[in-house]
Amino acid sequence: MASIVEGLIYVIRDNIDTDQIIPAQYLNLVPTIPEEYEKLGSYALIGLPDIQYPTRFVKEGQLDTEFPIIVAGRNMGCGSSREHAPIALGSAGVKVVLAESFARIFFRNCVATGEIYPCESVDRLCDILTTGQFVSVDLDACTVFVRDTGVTYSFKPLGDVRPVVDAGGIFNYARQTGMISA
Repeated sequence: MASIVEGLIYVIRDNIDTDQIIPAQYLNLVPTIPEEYEKLGSYALIGLPDIQYPTRFVKEGQLDTEFPIIVAGRNMGCGSSREHAPIALGSAGVKVVLAESFARIFFRNCVATGEIYPCESVDRLCDILTTGQFVSVDLDACTVFVRDTGVTYSFKPLGDVRPVVDAGGIFNYARQTGMISA
């Protein structure tokens, strides 16, 4: 994986739960079946209330989002332990979630599935940035550069999480490092 992820951001608030990320009625889609994995992304963040989030994360009739980076507040991914949540976001094209804090199980599922880099921001970026801004996230330098303002923000280093997500998840990482046989 490249160390720089660039693109438009989608800004969400605090306590975004896994039902808002992928509502229960879509959990019958099996991520290991390629067509169903792809379809799962089309429903990512569909559970957000329209009144608070008038810009759809994935446009009607599309499979992918135009927002590869999500900026969130506190407790991102709270709720159930469903792996479908980070998988749906990854299927939609998300590469990075920058949040003030993460629900522990969601953070772990991001890493275990290898779908998303869960980056913990130092600043409360969901109060500073707006949906549609273009940013560059440098995973090596742990920075977020906002193109239109010229301002750079920091996030906490990913540490031992980074090579696991780079590998595409815990099983791929275990195979690459010889923990389990290929």
